[in-house]
Amino acid sequence: MNVNVWGYREGSGRVEALDLTGYKVEAADGSIGKVSKHSDEVDSSYVVVDTGPWIFGREVLLPAGTVSRVDAAEKTIHVDRTKDQIKAAPEFIGDKHIEDPAYYSRIGGYYGNLLG
Repeated sequence: MNVNVWGYREGSGRVEALDLTGYKVEAADGSIGKVSKHSDEVDSSYVVVDTGPWIFGREVLLPAGTVSRVDAAEKTIHVDRTKDQIKAAPEFIGDKHIEDPAYYSRIGGYYGNLLG
């Protein structure tokens, strides 16, 4: 199966020009934090989530393909992964990983393998 985890799904409600910074992020089993950064770059779209105290202030990068729904009225993004799946993802260190193709490959493989 060749699924692009780096693109938003049709029907997710994602509006391209909408700034997602500050939106709450809800995993399948609860809140995981707020969007600190996002990208709408073709075949490389993602959201970076500041997890706050949930996992000790760590940030996580979620490919756009994990987003199941964007609720602009509630300023909330819903992702179809559990907290444990997100917590187990390869660690994201902004300055080190944001421009690292090898990291994108690792994270894409991790989330791509969870598709089902």
